[in-house]
Amino acid sequence: MQNVELIIVFVTCRPDDAEKIARVLVEERFAACVNIIPVKSVYHWRDELCRDEESLLVIKSNSGIYKRLEKRIKDIHPYDVPEIVAVKTEAVEDKYLKWVLKQTGG
Repeated sequence: MQNVELIIVFVTCRPDDAEKIARVLVEERFAACVNIIPVKSVYHWRDELCRDEESLLVIKSNSGIYKRLEKRIKDIHPYDVPEIVAVKTEAVEDKYLKWVLKQTGG
């Protein structure tokens, strides 16, 4: 059996969509917690330099459900190409890890 670990998933979205996405992920147990942080993003899109106010979602989940989490984000995210970046954690406080895994079915 594969070892399930805490992952942090970063997703950017329009501020108006942030709470909806966060609520869906927590309610459906894809995430134990989602932080919503206001950010300014600069990027190229369709040959134009863009600057937007966005929200950065910091999603705490488990590695065992990543593919399903990614699919669910794509289902509810309005962007054509949503930023979905998952990183493994180096170290996590034991009680917090257990809580995250319990909340996400790990």
